[in-house]
Amino acid sequence: MQKGILGKKLGMTQIFAADGKIIPVTVVEAGPCVVVQKKTVATDGYNAVQVGFDTIREKLVNKPMKGHFAKHEVKATRYLREFRLDDIESLNVGDTIKADIFAEGELVDVTGISRGKGFAGGIKRWNFSRSFMAHGSKYHRGPGSLGQRAWARVPKGRKLPGRLGGERVTVQGLRIVKVDPEKNLILIKGAVPGAKGSLITIRDSVKAAKAR
Repeated sequence: MQKGILGKKLGMTQIFAADGKIIPVTVVEAGPCVVVQKKTVATDGYNAVQVGFDTIREKLVNKPMKGHFAKHEVKATRYLREFRLDDIESLNVGDTIKADIFAEGELVDVTGISRGKGFAGGIKRWNFSRSFMAHGSKYHRGPGSLGQRAWARVPKGRKLPGRLGGERVTVQGLRIVKVDPEKNLILIKGAVPGAKGSLITIRDSVKAAKAR
């Protein structure tokens, strides 16, 4: 069954497995999320549910969104995201989605906004090699040739210095180590994109579903 949930990255820690090995995990506060809207093939051309996470005061919501929440009779939330699902019959507007929809051992795909690192050179941004450090060239960390001289332009897609990070990143096939429904926590093995406190989207693994 397809499923997904929104959460907040709390940070990383480590836990002990049954055999005594240390497992590095990322702790995510997953939900509770509320179903704000259902979209069907008849009305919107596809099946999906709109999910809200992190309840906020109404005064912090603009008028269009305030009307949207009032129409569906749910509390205002800070984040809204859509999950496209084949079967949405079991979900209704106002239902709560909690961390217990996932179980220990499941594979998931985690999406977040990577940490921004500002302006970076080619070596840090694209893993370029450094040039020779002798003979006074003073071009040790330069990007190198930008293209043919006859072109009189830089070709599209040329890897150059620029902004690094701050992009939407999805890490696939991460394993859930532990689920704590009482505290709404999901412990995921390894690192996930994003800084502490940032929004995280957890979905069931696409590749694992195809394998089944």
